[in-house]
Formats: sequence, C-alpha cells, structure tokens
Amino acid sequence: MTITALAGGVGGAKCLVGLQRILGNDLTAIVNTGDDAEFYGVHVSPDVDIVSYWLAGIADLDRGWGIKDDTFRLVEGLRGLGEEAWFSLGDRDFATCVLRTGRLSGGATLSAVTDEIRRRLGIETHIIPMSDDPVRTRVTTSDGRSLEFQEYFVKERSQPSVDQILFDGISEAKPAPGVIEALTAADRIIICPSNPLLSIEPILALPGVKNALREHPDVMAVTPIVGGQAIKGPLARMLRDLEMEVSPVAVASLYAGICETFVVDEVDAELAEDIKEFIPNVIVAPTIIPSPDDSEALARVLLA
Repeated sequence: MTITALAGGVGGAKCLVGLQRILGNDLTAIVNTGDDAEFYGVHVSPDVDIVSYWLAGIADLDRGWGIKDDTFRLVEGLRGLGEEAWFSLGDRDFATCVLRTGRLSGGATLSAVTDEIRRRLGIETHIIPMSDDPVRTRVTTSDGRSLEFQEYFVKERSQPSVDQILFDGISEAKPAPGVIEALTAADRIIICPSNPLLSIEPILALPGVKNALREHPDVMAVTPIVGGQAIKGPLARMLRDLEMEVSPVAVASLYAGICETFVVDEVDAELAEDIKEFIPNVIVAPTIIPSPDDSEALARVLLA
C-alpha cells in the first residue's frame, strides 16, 4: 500500500512516525513550506526539518522542534553581541540550514536539497517540500499589523488576535516536482493532524493539489482538535479569532469536498453526525499520540 500524506508541524510529524514504522519507503510526505524564513544568513525550513528530525529519530521530544541534546551557542553568541536573536536555532539544526543554504546558493532546488538531507539522515519516507518556489505565510492582526509567520508564532508567541492569513507568493508558485504525481499514484491520501489553516491550506492552495484530492477516491483526514483544544500550536486561538468553532466539526468543514473520511477522537465521538454534514465517513479512534507506539496504533487505524 502506498500512502501520500500532507503534513506540517509537530502534529503532522508525530503522525508520520507511525506511518513510517509500517510503510517504510511506501510513504511520501508533502510538507508545508509557508513558514520558511531567513535567519542569521541561512534558509530555515521549520516544518520540513521538524518532519525530518522526527522521522530520523533525532527530534527533541520535549520541545517538539529541533534536535535532541542540541546546544545553542550560536544564538547565545549573537545575543552576547547585542543582537535580539529571538528565533532560537540549535547548533546542529543550524548546520542543517547551512547545508541547505549552500546548496540553494549553488543552484539546487529546495526539493533536491530536502531529499539529500533525508538520505543523509537515513529516513525511509520520501519527503517533498510543497513547492520549490517561495511561499511565505503572513498573518494580519486585528490591530492592523502584518506579521511574517515566525514573528507571529515565535516572537509574539501567537498572542495577537488574527484577522486574516495570507500566503505571499502562492499565485506564482507551482507544486514541487513529484507532488502531483505522488498524490495521483497513492492508494490513499492522508491529511495529518496538522494545523489546517497554517500547515495544510498552503499546500492545498498550490495549483492542481486540491483538484488531485477531489479526484482521488480515498482521502482521509485526522482531526487536530480534541475535546475543544488543539493538540499542539495556535490553532484553537486562531479558530476563535476567525469566529469559527474550536471543534473537529470546524476542521471537517475546511476539508469538505476533498475528503471522504474523517478520523475523530473518542472524546468527540458524539460529534460524528455533525461531521457527516461535511465529510461522509467518520472513524472514531484515539488520536492523541504521545509516543511512537501510540502513533503506530493510529497509523494502523488509518491504513485499515
């Protein structure tokens, strides 16, 4: 069975861990690049790196991002020189970004560099960044500011009220080589429990992606909302800011028309009928995955 998954962030990465345990190289992950940014002279791909580190088994499990047992001497040194350096980047994490930046400067594409790093880390899953073209998520706040995503998420700690989410460059961007092919060739497409507004929507906004999902007979999504709370990240706050219900039903409404099956946690089993107004098939299963074994258990549900 071949699976193509759409993912971003820690929730998506943890879901992919279980899928990789079962599928190995029969799994392809298409990963959000809307939160890519330039820091300290290097190209940072936060979602791509989070996914890579989790699948390589080297992720910092406490933070969710970065590499376990990493040091932060570079950032500490910058702060010692009087720089604000509000974006924390571990030293080994920085090495990944230096390699990426050097390859990009030499004319390589982001997808080619990502695959090189994947192979160097010994990852079985095929990892494809959603686009080789620059797409940057921007948040417009209720007080009139326009913030790059990392400014909103890291510097401002997701505190400003969100008025609008924009994807700069999306109208000119194309899916990376292999994205559409991976979607059409997959036996099943899985939308991981990532933030639908920040991690999944940029992928869906690329030309041809949403249509590929509409035409595919077997697309499944996993809720990132359990018991009225986001499993990880600022999704719950964003939904409230955008006057949407913090509920799996709201997430299902975002995936209406592109998804045949929706997986909801046991805590929210009573919402199954409401979800069916948007997505015809609902599976109730444990979706909180604190350990790799839990992730594998969820993966077995997704692959049944």
